[in-house]
Amino acid sequence: MTTRTPEWRYPTSVDPVATDGRDIDTRVAMLDGEGAQQRAERDGRAATSASPAAWDRLPEVVQADPTYYDRPLLKRSPWSIDIPIYYFLGGMAGAALTLGAAIQLASPRGKHPLRRVSEICHWTGVAGSTAGAAFLIHDLGRPERFLYMMRVFRPTSPMNMGTWILGGAAPTAITTVLLINRRGFWGTVGEVTGYLSGIFGAALAGYTGVLVSNSAIPIWQQARRWVPPLFMASSAATAASVIDVISPHCRRCGLTRVFGTAGRVAEIAASKMVERAAGEFPKLGEPLHKGGTAILWRLASTLTSASLGASLLRKRRPRASVVAGLLGIAGSLCLRFAVHYISNASANDPRAAFHQQRAVR
Repeated sequence: MTTRTPEWRYPTSVDPVATDGRDIDTRVAMLDGEGAQQRAERDGRAATSASPAAWDRLPEVVQADPTYYDRPLLKRSPWSIDIPIYYFLGGMAGAALTLGAAIQLASPRGKHPLRRVSEICHWTGVAGSTAGAAFLIHDLGRPERFLYMMRVFRPTSPMNMGTWILGGAAPTAITTVLLINRRGFWGTVGEVTGYLSGIFGAALAGYTGVLVSNSAIPIWQQARRWVPPLFMASSAATAASVIDVISPHCRRCGLTRVFGTAGRVAEIAASKMVERAAGEFPKLGEPLHKGGTAILWRLASTLTSASLGASLLRKRRPRASVVAGLLGIAGSLCLRFAVHYISNASANDPRAAFHQQRAVR
């Protein structure tokens, strides 16, 4: 058995600890044998960065605004940047599938001009739902974990329902684009799956907003009534923006542009309502007004507003359609990343949860 040199853990804290890094109590166990020579592939930096910093002084209790030793009540999210990207791709796909099903319903079967627009929407939904599922599974670490979440069906759990929604949206969308233009029985199957993909798509566009607002994060708990509409509106704006970029000269895409304009207006309005709801308690709304999270949040609103302005100029300047689409995509990405990092900032604030709970009590 090799002996490791003792080292000090938390050397600047009020209670430093001498340890060999393995912390084996030799009174009840022996650090011997083949397994004793194993070394971890990673050090503890990731766990240390996620945990609160060690005390370098004893905390002072502020009677006017007490907390639990200035420690956060909540843990920050363990999710990687795969999740905000999934928010973006899943929302885009869901809104595109919903719009495609609506156009499919409004246009007769066959070589109708609007069917081309519906096909673009369905292909956008296929790409977004497939890529979004890949990012979600990558964040889970192992693909089988996605299947494990489907062992139960729990309507009260937004995460469990989201698994079933994504599991239904992608297959129905793929089936639609493969069969909808065929004749006979298989064409009918494509029609039916097109409507089903629209139903799943509507849920896919907004369930992530329900998931965020149903968490214990103080700021989203306070604004829980407006976060789902914000995600739904942003998803509509994103889907229209992507279609603007990939088919800027589509003469029949007027419906998608109206859809996108409505989504951009609703997104701007919903973001203002989120700020208003979170602003009822100044400490809760700080991530929206201070620091890097505030920059992302304001940048998202600015880009979406610029996208709205460019979309209104497209009749005079055809290239404005592509510009509006690119600005809308950038604004939606900034919004999703802002939500992700604001969640962590709100969870790390020890006073945000206290201020909210005292008001509720």
